[in-house]
Amino acid sequence: MMVIARRLAGHLARGLVMILVVTTISFLIIRNIPGDPMLARYEKLVEQGMSPEQAERATAVLYGFMPSGTMWEQYLDYISGLFRLDLGQSVSIPGAAVTDVLASAAKWTLLPVLVGTLLSFLVGIIVGVYAAIRRSGRLGDVLAISGSLLHGLPQYVLALLLGAVFTTLLPILPSGGTADIMFEPGFNAAYIGSLIQHATLPIATYALASYGGWILAMKSSVVSVLGDDFILAAELRGLKRGIIFRYVARNAILPLFTILALSLGLLFGGAIFIERIFNYPGLGLLLIDSITSRDYALMGGAFLLITVAIVIANIAADLLYTAIDPRVRSGEGTSA
Repeated sequence: MMVIARRLAGHLARGLVMILVVTTISFLIIRNIPGDPMLARYEKLVEQGMSPEQAERATAVLYGFMPSGTMWEQYLDYISGLFRLDLGQSVSIPGAAVTDVLASAAKWTLLPVLVGTLLSFLVGIIVGVYAAIRRSGRLGDVLAISGSLLHGLPQYVLALLLGAVFTTLLPILPSGGTADIMFEPGFNAAYIGSLIQHATLPIATYALASYGGWILAMKSSVVSVLGDDFILAAELRGLKRGIIFRYVARNAILPLFTILALSLGLLFGGAIFIERIFNYPGLGLLLIDSITSRDYALMGGAFLLITVAIVIANIAADLLYTAIDPRVRSGEGTSA
């Protein structure tokens, strides 16, 4: 427990430093983008007949703030707001707090990312094991080739292919949105069924995009473990293949758990193309819209949320590896 506690404390400290560094860099980059959306809206109000004082007050009321002071003063205001979990108000959505907008978008990203990634992980490791066992046969070749092909296709290509097939050639799935407007939101069969229909294509894209990688990674890991000395010793002692296979699978899957946790954090910010193609209102689509409208507060909040997701994924990966590998848990290292 002490080893886990020290490891967790170290990861939290490094995670906070990483979040602060990324937040600072994103703040500087966003603030130096050519053009000032707040100033543009302020000038538009002045052009419509308001006095400068009225336009400034109206801008502050509509968008929550009016950038003033030096870059350093703006940065200190931003960091102080960050510690209060106050990321300001959106420029593109007047009157809406950035935290509320991000929370609304993140829940739609979370569903397809989690379901698609976990589904591809489970299927990929099972198929990867068989690809390794049958690597000298025709089945192993077919599985390895299918994994390589899917792994090489970009996410947006898969999304376009699935959209063209299942929304145009075979129009059995909706092409965008989260649910049909005819169904009342709530815990009822019609609305939940509509949610599942609209999420099917994003989930399938996530699953297929990462499925090939899991096959190849698991196959490589199993083949590597099969060459270890303890497998040879077990075979010489006459252990049953079922028992040997259990040890092979357990040791081969350990590195993949770390990759799984990290991939969940990275996919949280990698949904841009998929959500744009399927018009799915998640974090990726929100990030594109915020960049287009130069919504500083929303851009900064989206970058921050993605950074936090990656930091949490790193911590989860390390703790998960510590929990499932007794050699790490005992603090003796990872050598056998």
